Amino acid sequence: MNKTVTLINEGEVNIIKTKGLREFSFELLLPFDRYSFTTMNRPKKQKSYLDKLNRLKINKKPFQFIVKRPKGFKTNIKVTLEDLSITEDAKEGRDIKASVTLKEYRHYGTKKVVFVQPTAAVGEQPKQEEKKEEAKVAENRDASTAQKPKTHTVKRGDTLWGLAKRYYGNGALYQRIVSANPKIKNPNLIIDGWELVIP
Repeated sequence: MNKTVTLINEGEVNIIKTKGLREFSFELLLPFDRYSFTTMNRPKKQKSYLDKLNRLKINKKPFQFIVKRPKGFKTNIKVTLEDLSITEDAKEGRDIKASVTLKEYRHYGTKKVVFVQPTAAVGEQPKQEEKKEEAKVAENRDASTAQKPKTHTVKRGDTLWGLAKRYYGNGALYQRIVSANPKIKNPNLIIDGWELVIP
């Protein structure tokens, strides 16, 4: 899920996250008798299906999940069995229902990095270790030479939208001026004679 954050002087922005793992939840009918919709001539016994599902849960290994749809797209993805619950209901007769939750499996692994020390070619003298430059902290800058922020004295008819359009070329950026001037409590009301900082 993407995340929305608020940046100073910029407003809300949307941070797009990478796609998460897909999840599939569905219910299986494990019939005791053969139904008209059963495609197999001799369906396996319910126990064989339940044993297979239990092994997938116990083995803790990914497996291939394949769904073939008539005249439609096919699903073929590697998954893990996250949850399995078996339901027996007298209303269903001797049939059994299994609720299954699968989650997409993404292979991962670690990589080994080996650092190789360079060696001198035959007949060359090994190079002396180069002198490393040290990082130095710059002295504090004289505050008297710092550039003073731009200001604007409010005149009759001025609006924050108009000032933003004048100084930034876009009236929608008026929030920059609001953020730099705590005296502004209501963006729709600025008083003549105010000196506003234009960041």
